[in-house]
Amino acid sequence: MAGAIIENMSTKKLCLVGGVLLLFQVLAFLVGGLIAPRPTTSVHFLAVKCIDIRKGHHSSKWLLPWGKDQCEHIRGFDEAASRLIAANDIVFSVHIPFSGHEMSPWFQFMLIILQLDIAFQFRNEIVENAMVTLDVAMAYRDDTSDPWTEMAHSVEQRKLKCVLPVPKTAENEGRYYECDVLPLLEIGSVAHKYYLLNIKLPVNDKKKINFGIGEIKDLHLVGIFQNGGFTKVWFAMKTFLTPSILIIMIWYWRRITLMTRSPVLLEKVIFALGISMTFINIPVEWFSIGFNWTWMLLFGDIRQGIFYAMLLSFWIIFCGEHMMDQTERNRISAYWKQVGPIAFGSCCLFIFDMCERGVQLTNPFYSIWTTDVGAELAMAFIIVAGICACLYFLFLCFMVYQVFRNISGKRSTLPAMNKARRLHYEGLIFRFRFLMIITLACAAITVIFFITTQISEGNWKWGEVTIELNSAFFTGVYGMWNVYVFALMFLYAPSHKNYGEDQSNGMGSAEELQLTTTIPNIDGPTEVYRLAGKESQE
Repeated sequence: MAGAIIENMSTKKLCLVGGVLLLFQVLAFLVGGLIAPRPTTSVHFLAVKCIDIRKGHHSSKWLLPWGKDQCEHIRGFDEAASRLIAANDIVFSVHIPFSGHEMSPWFQFMLIILQLDIAFQFRNEIVENAMVTLDVAMAYRDDTSDPWTEMAHSVEQRKLKCVLPVPKTAENEGRYYECDVLPLLEIGSVAHKYYLLNIKLPVNDKKKINFGIGEIKDLHLVGIFQNGGFTKVWFAMKTFLTPSILIIMIWYWRRITLMTRSPVLLEKVIFALGISMTFINIPVEWFSIGFNWTWMLLFGDIRQGIFYAMLLSFWIIFCGEHMMDQTERNRISAYWKQVGPIAFGSCCLFIFDMCERGVQLTNPFYSIWTTDVGAELAMAFIIVAGICACLYFLFLCFMVYQVFRNISGKRSTLPAMNKARRLHYEGLIFRFRFLMIITLACAAITVIFFITTQISEGNWKWGEVTIELNSAFFTGVYGMWNVYVFALMFLYAPSHKNYGEDQSNGMGSAEELQLTTTIPNIDGPTEVYRLAGKESQE
């Protein structure tokens, strides 16, 4: 009866394989820490106040803040009042990027958040639940001589959440409110070299549009992009790792199919985990360099969600298959209580993503954070997701403890054996325990990565909690997933050797026969797996 490589490979060779995988893991961290720049870059823009002399907003041309065709602009609203320029004739214009620079598809995405400078005045205070209305349009071009092409245009509302840090007295008139940042737009592709934003604050006293929003002095925009250098390193890692996982996956399944028995659930789940890892590895992002694929952010989230769901389900099944007896194991239906919530949570993640990034495919100015209900739901989702991730890890720790206790009981149930055979089994159990500890470490880092990335992305929208994630964390965790999946498929692939061929060369033929027949009539990938089923049967 052939066992798995994790059991039949000699300790020396196993240590060599482990050392190579550890080296790749260290390299994954070093690539992010020494080669790749920070994952994202933020650039601050101050909007130029242009005088709109056109008939109909954005009907004929765009207002440029600088350059040959720059607009006629004013310094402030005091100048506008002295020149009798109405508020409806002022357009805030921002050119992205700055003069002399170009945007690049290597930036992958563009997120713009808005910060308002609002001065305190008794005659124009910010009212409770004030809403600012933005008539915003975006255009692009790829050459400075080309005309601007409209990309998106929408009238959006954002709720102002401002606090005056000083008492409201006459002496403090002119002091600025402290206001929360406002999400303005997000696009999943930076396919053009130049972008232009024209923002208008329409005023209508009868309809109470932009009424009670204070005295706005300036508009600041913060553009957040993925670093081009990090993108190149990320693409290179995906390109290298894709064939590695694909080859080991094909090799693993070929060995499974060559066996006389049919694959058990654990072997099928390991193969499914390899498929999900390959799916997330395939570097389809290369096409985003030449094509304007605005759905890449959403597609990336879907791939990530599928992998998360598969990885979390695998850990539950991996532990469960070493705890159940032979009549209950090898059935996916036995895990519906554990896998069901994971599938439900994944569906919630997908729905949440579609509610924002799905809508942004047609309206990049949309954000779920703009309303009280949407913001509360989004915040609650992040908090609940973090709590569920922590509870999952605690439950997984409990399952690993149960597995360890179950495996430890095997020593008392096994028949009396000589020293060589006992050492052999102790070696198998030690290898299995070490793999379980590595699994727990991988799970802990994955949970930390999930929570921190959720908070980091949310911070761009609400701007309260700041978590800086460096490139080494991204490349290290991504490399860890690939190393872990590679190791599972390699170690749990059927070996062409018989049990004990390397570990028990000193045993006689009778001892080897007794060793291979100690656990009869139970099929499985490893001897520890069959041992767990035998105790439950007894």
